Amino acid sequence: MATVVKKMSVVQLTVLTAINMLGSGIVLLPSKLAQVGTISIFSWIVTALGSLALAYAFAKCGRFSRKPGGMGGYAEYAFGRSGNFMSNYTYGVSLLIANVAIAITAVGYATELFHVTLTPIGVAVATVVLLWLTTIANFGGPHITGQIGNVTIMGVIIPVLGVSILGWFWFDSSLYVAAWNPHDMPIFHAVGASISITLWAFLGLESACANTDAVENPERNVPIAVLGGTIGAAVIYIASTNVIAGIVPNMDLAASTAPFGLAFATMFTPLIGNIVMGLMIIACIGSLLGWQFTIAQVFKSSADVGYFLKIFAKTTKSGTPIVGMLVLVVCQSVLTLMTISPDLSKQFDMIVNLAVVTNLVPYLMSMAALMTIQKAAGVTPRKALLTNGIAYVAAAYSYYALYSSGADAMMLGGIVTMLGWTLYGTVSRRFMTVDTPVVEAQWPQKV
Repeated sequence: MATVVKKMSVVQLTVLTAINMLGSGIVLLPSKLAQVGTISIFSWIVTALGSLALAYAFAKCGRFSRKPGGMGGYAEYAFGRSGNFMSNYTYGVSLLIANVAIAITAVGYATELFHVTLTPIGVAVATVVLLWLTTIANFGGPHITGQIGNVTIMGVIIPVLGVSILGWFWFDSSLYVAAWNPHDMPIFHAVGASISITLWAFLGLESACANTDAVENPERNVPIAVLGGTIGAAVIYIASTNVIAGIVPNMDLAASTAPFGLAFATMFTPLIGNIVMGLMIIACIGSLLGWQFTIAQVFKSSADVGYFLKIFAKTTKSGTPIVGMLVLVVCQSVLTLMTISPDLSKQFDMIVNLAVVTNLVPYLMSMAALMTIQKAAGVTPRKALLTNGIAYVAAAYSYYALYSSGADAMMLGGIVTMLGWTLYGTVSRRFMTVDTPVVEAQWPQKV
């Protein structure tokens, strides 16, 4: 008798998608946005609309694509094997960079909780130590890691939902108005100044597309879940960051490395604030634990099919890619040391901007490939018109986010991306016997 596998409902997938976005990315957001002012609500609106366009396009990619590998498979439709490689490479690198930002977030909250002042070198060392500890903790395999992550994520969700609902009882409109535009920036500049940090919060919006086979009626439910999850996350992000701006004075909020702890301390007592900070530290560490393993698996799966260097495919008897983990954590340690800054907040900015830039590469490649994906699936030009138009809107937003990330992030992101082409050159010979014809050179005859 065949076993019937129970699949997720559209509501369950919608909640899962929202939770995938509501991770540690929001933990420092109120402080970062306070540095721009409450005028940053326009950035939220722009990013929410851009993210909805991306989410809708990704839902269509997931519906019509018949190639495995997520965004790499989407990119392959338009850009071939090299596109698949570059999409997976830049996505993997963006996750690697993002984990450094998560570690810095945990260190920032810990300094507030324990009233410790660290030098820039001290912050870097603490970040590196945390990265290594969470990597080593994964050597035993994914089972315990997954269970820990499922519990610790509540350390973010509970405070964020709590302040989004309860915070309005402490909301002071005069504080909010006073924080509107503290640096008197032109509106276009003010919106651009916080675009990358708001997009950082939405990274992961494509995750529901990876669950196509696990949901009932995926053609209908995946687009609903992606859009619903993105809208839900947007509402929570906008509510939580804006209510905090009306609870804590702008100067205090902008200077804080633990804004949610500060907000709860203001609303209730310092003890409650400390409890929230502790919860968020645990959540960041749990998130980091899971993502360190996930990154290693992303590199391993690409190495298994020949895209990445074989060193990432080596595993222990339990299936854990320890060698790949060690290579990746060394890269993260170098990045941490390269971005040392007198201000923890500025170091966080540099790393987040770089993570956003590299993450946008596979986003843009997927948007560019959507027309080809639909044509390959037999979608008529008339039916494909709306989706293609939305993909162009998503691409335009992505380019705006790239521009807003700043020259330094664009330069470093460009170097990292160009490095990918070099790395692809080292592995591309593996595919010559598969689909690359060998053409003999025809030299001109001497007369």
